[in-house]
Amino acid sequence: MQTVFSAVLIDVPQAAAIWLALIAVAAIVIAALIVRPGRFRPVFGDRISEAARPSSLELAKAAREHSREQARYAQELEVAAARAATTAERRRAAWLAAQDEVEEAWQAYQAAEEHVRRLAAAAALPLPRTARTPAEYADRERWLHRAATDAQDRAEITVEQLSDILGRRGWDPRRHPVEQELLLRRLVRHNLRTRQDAAREREQAAWRAAELAAAAARSLREEAYAATRPAPEPQSALSIVDLAGPETTRELPAREAVARGRAAVPAY
Repeated sequence: MQTVFSAVLIDVPQAAAIWLALIAVAAIVIAALIVRPGRFRPVFGDRISEAARPSSLELAKAAREHSREQARYAQELEVAAARAATTAERRRAAWLAAQDEVEEAWQAYQAAEEHVRRLAAAAALPLPRTARTPAEYADRERWLHRAATDAQDRAEITVEQLSDILGRRGWDPRRHPVEQELLLRRLVRHNLRTRQDAAREREQAAWRAAELAAAAARSLREEAYAATRPAPEPQSALSIVDLAGPETTRELPAREAVARGRAAVPAY
């Protein structure tokens, strides 16, 4: 029993020495990592990045898929830009037609204004005296009805206004024909002025629609042109993470600045 115990006591100093040696090596490694961590990080970072980086086949497949998606997107944008250009041309043609309508309405109003001015000057003179007999009043009424019907055929007055004239609502057929014509021409002038105002509003609405369509077509053309340009090469997700020490930390502020610059650009 004493012999076995003596043999164990002889091995204890050797085991203690081995454990002390292992602890010393571990302490030296830990101290080296603490004092100079950048010396060992590139090795670990490169190995991890190499293991996580996709293979060349995967990169080629992703590039082909991205190219197909980009080509399809560019084609869709070109089709949309062509349709928008057609719409813009149609809206522009509608605006030009509205301009012509405004010009025609203005000329018609000017002619009506000149006619009223001449009749007003004629009505200011003494009117010829005629016998006020039932036959004379009947002739005056027939003249008024004929003049009103002709004005309605020329679309100078509405059907409702013609009905008021024929029904003597607001109209006295016993007036002199000069006075009747002056009142009728003033009504026509009022209608033409209303039509001119409506034509001007339609022209302004057509102009706004044409401007919006032109802006939409221009935006789609710019986007289609940008889609045909080559896209920047995609970066690995591990390139954002700092595995190589303080070198990548100098890159992050630049990325943040670029992001802030894009956010400051207004969207059209």
